[in-house]
Amino acid sequence: MPEIVDATKRLLLGRPVRSDRLGHTLLPKRIALPIFASDALSSVAYAPDEILLTLAVAGFTATAISPWVGLVVVVVLLTVVASYRQNVHAYPSGGGDYEVATKNLGPSAGVGVASALMVDYVLTVAVSISSGAQYAASAIPALRDHEALFAVGLVMMLTLANLRGVKESGRLFAIPVYLFMFAIGVTAVVGFFRYAAGNLPLAESSGFELIAQPSFDQGLTGAAGAFLIARAFASGCAALTGVEAISNGVPAFQKPKSRNAATTLALLGLISAAMILTILFLARVTQVHYAEIPHEQLTDGGVALPVDYVQHPVIGQLAEAIFRGFPPAFYAVSLVTGIILILAANTAFNGFPVLGSILAKDGYLPRQLHTRGDRLAFSNGILTLAAGAIVLIWAFDAQVTRLIQLYIVGVFVSFTLSQLGMVRHWTERLRTETDPSARRQMLRSRVVNGFGLAMTGTVLVIVLVTKFTHGAWIAILAMAVVFVLMKSIRKHYDTVSRELELSDEPGADRALPSRVHAIVLVSKLHKPTLRAVAYARASRPSTIEAVTVGVDPEDVARLTARWEKLDLPVPLRILDSPFREITRPILGYVRSIRRESPRDLVVVYIPEYVVGHWWEQLLHNQSALRLKGRLLFTPGVVVASVPWQLASSAGQTGLEGTAYVAKKLPRGY
Repeated sequence: MPEIVDATKRLLLGRPVRSDRLGHTLLPKRIALPIFASDALSSVAYAPDEILLTLAVAGFTATAISPWVGLVVVVVLLTVVASYRQNVHAYPSGGGDYEVATKNLGPSAGVGVASALMVDYVLTVAVSISSGAQYAASAIPALRDHEALFAVGLVMMLTLANLRGVKESGRLFAIPVYLFMFAIGVTAVVGFFRYAAGNLPLAESSGFELIAQPSFDQGLTGAAGAFLIARAFASGCAALTGVEAISNGVPAFQKPKSRNAATTLALLGLISAAMILTILFLARVTQVHYAEIPHEQLTDGGVALPVDYVQHPVIGQLAEAIFRGFPPAFYAVSLVTGIILILAANTAFNGFPVLGSILAKDGYLPRQLHTRGDRLAFSNGILTLAAGAIVLIWAFDAQVTRLIQLYIVGVFVSFTLSQLGMVRHWTERLRTETDPSARRQMLRSRVVNGFGLAMTGTVLVIVLVTKFTHGAWIAILAMAVVFVLMKSIRKHYDTVSRELELSDEPGADRALPSRVHAIVLVSKLHKPTLRAVAYARASRPSTIEAVTVGVDPEDVARLTARWEKLDLPVPLRILDSPFREITRPILGYVRSIRRESPRDLVVVYIPEYVVGHWWEQLLHNQSALRLKGRLLFTPGVVVASVPWQLASSAGQTGLEGTAYVAKKLPRGY
């Protein structure tokens, strides 16, 4: 069975990679861009949709301002990109926002940023995969009403790909990301050319009418209109998610790491900005109508659309209009868009495990998240992220509109605290720096980060105000829970560390026990019992005895007779058990020895069977497991398991190549 499991693992994940090959997994910019920027690049597939969907509440005339809302989003995007270019140069270790906040604002701020980022990474996977599943369902009718199950399958596929290693998964995902960039670029060029030529067709939904809700009969006027625009802007800011992933992934870049990361950030910002503005402009001139509830908000000639009407995403409608008369182009754009939405989750699969490893190293998460797997990937972090995303997808039925309300809160919390930390970083540096050119550079960097702080702080307030009642409170609650959990884990590790700290008193932690009492537990007289007796004698304890519990008088009589017949050099003690219990009498006896001699050590030897099949474990060792579980909580007691390998365990070690050594020894040794 272990051979089958190992062979399956090797087939799925590949051969283990030596630790000294870690340098060969570093990424050039051409691979790093699709790995770390796929989330931000893919947001152009749903951020414009969310802007139009929000403005649709006020009718079609309100959607006319969508390009201007997109322009403000782009300004914030470019500001954040410029700010993070300062981050990657100042803190290239990969701690990203967590390191910036911790070093400049204190540990609590750092944990707050980390909790926000971890929640946002999980949401990134859930939103991206759910959006991709919806694109797939619009193209493949058989997937409709099964989006959640399909999305879970996609998460599992991404998990498997990332467990194979960062560089290998990056090469796998690079081609679809570049194909998406090419497809959007071609769509933009053809769309602008046809618009300039005056023959750009209208979108399929252009003939529909958007019905404004009663409170927006007069359009975007008054406080309600301003609030709606703010909501649309907040939804469009989903385009900024993923920018911070590059600052967490600086160690994965080839040298010079900081410069390559900064260049990748600049490319990410420029490409994303161009895509967002292009899509919103083309959606405006092709008169795309996009609503959250089509059969309630859209009418065709005054008649409401049917309940089962399928509304295609904005990019799908644009591709259909721009390439009308050439269906292959439409299907190609739709296909690569769906793929990039799925692969966008890969940004989180690279950012979350690295951040989790840093937090585990600092004691805020379980130690297991700090270690790399046999493919040099942070396997435990990848699996943790996948589990969290699957829970969210299933809970929200893969509905992007519901999940998006939880989104971007966390990332703007981290943006804001990170920029505040960078402002303090430059301020502290300026106090000691005397070189004029260096001071000028620091002052410019502080201005950039200060402007970024103002922008991201403003967006955070808008997001909290406009999205709190629409589901953002769930994300805030999740961040608070993760924050408290991480603080509790750190407190536990600190407590354990203090408890295990060596004493300053000379020899206090190295004092030998006065005496050692060896107790061999006996259920029947057979080979495992004799081996346990031999091991106990070999340790040369002060006293040694065999102990059995007298449950059945006939069994006790037979055991005593055989023990005397073999003339074993160890006395046999029989413990009474009027209620036929085994664990309680042994515990009582061991504790009585400890009470009589508190400075003495008691070593309990327990014979155990080593079996080869899981079902055999159910048939053996149950009493031994219960005893060990209770004895381990008894101070001054050491439990020693003495294994006896049954025939079914042969070939289970994976070391069968050394079997010739075993042939020289008698069976059981």
